[in-house]
Amino acid sequence: MRRPFLVALLLAGALAAAPGASARDKKSEQEAKENNRDGHGHHFGVAGYSAAENGEIEPRAVLAEARDKKLAFMVVTGVKGAAQACGDRVYEKRRKLLDKARLPVIVSIAGSDWTGCRNSAGRTNAIERLNRLRELFYGEPETLGREKLPLTRLSSSPRFRSYAENAHWRVGNVLYATINLPAANNHYLPAAGRNSEYEDRAVANRFWLNRLFAIAKQDKVNAVVLFSEGNMLPLLQPANGLRALLRRAPSGHDGFANTRRQVQMQSAKFKGQVLVVDSAALPKDAEPAIEWHGNIGHLSVGAHAVEVLVKDSGKNVFGLGEALR
Repeated sequence: MRRPFLVALLLAGALAAAPGASARDKKSEQEAKENNRDGHGHHFGVAGYSAAENGEIEPRAVLAEARDKKLAFMVVTGVKGAAQACGDRVYEKRRKLLDKARLPVIVSIAGSDWTGCRNSAGRTNAIERLNRLRELFYGEPETLGREKLPLTRLSSSPRFRSYAENAHWRVGNVLYATINLPAANNHYLPAAGRNSEYEDRAVANRFWLNRLFAIAKQDKVNAVVLFSEGNMLPLLQPANGLRALLRRAPSGHDGFANTRRQVQMQSAKFKGQVLVVDSAALPKDAEPAIEWHGNIGHLSVGAHAVEVLVKDSGKNVFGLGEALR
């Protein structure tokens, strides 16, 4: 009997009125200065909504807590769980919720949003649903939420107008970006003939990563952060790990191989740190943690929502803060 009351309280917190143009008052400025003295230039949140069982992570609660912590922005991986319907009603409901959040919100698209969708005849309508998601969530050059951050989308390039879900933005001296890499082997389909969606997206993603690292070097940022649903870096381990993974892959094809190779090669030429964040499922009872291999850090959040601390300077830019729910 208490759950509706609690949900109402959380909803009220998440949907509270946004501050005006002078939101960054003297108190907020002082807090920012204190954070900088502590070595934390800013902090952001990331929630693995798509990995939650039946999609039951509570976005209202996460957004309310993120607002209270004054996070620079929040990345939500996916708009629904795999068990939820693929209809416009679900998509539009989530869009309205995220729009009412007080802090900037970025949706990192997930396979659970589109790859498994089917029409009333039982046939796949994944591409149609992907295009609908692009219309609903990725049509503006800015974040969702009442407080905005400007975004630059891959769709601004004439050759890749369809790929609006890939976006980058800057906070402090860190370049952030999303990249469409769905879980379940990057939506590689072991079917006969050309795997057109996967192959076309691979070309777009390759272009996107090259552009991101070119911007990072030109602007001399301290770090690059990449958000996706799928875990592109499970193979930062001995070769027998690769063989074991390929044996487990139904298609025998590693759908993340080219992206992984590109990220590793670009990172080797980049002087700063590269943090790859995904919502891949974690082992039972495991908690999110950042694992480093050279200058590449890997954070899988699973179905959790966590705070990431970002330093303005120093060798170790990133650290994990508190859970957000």
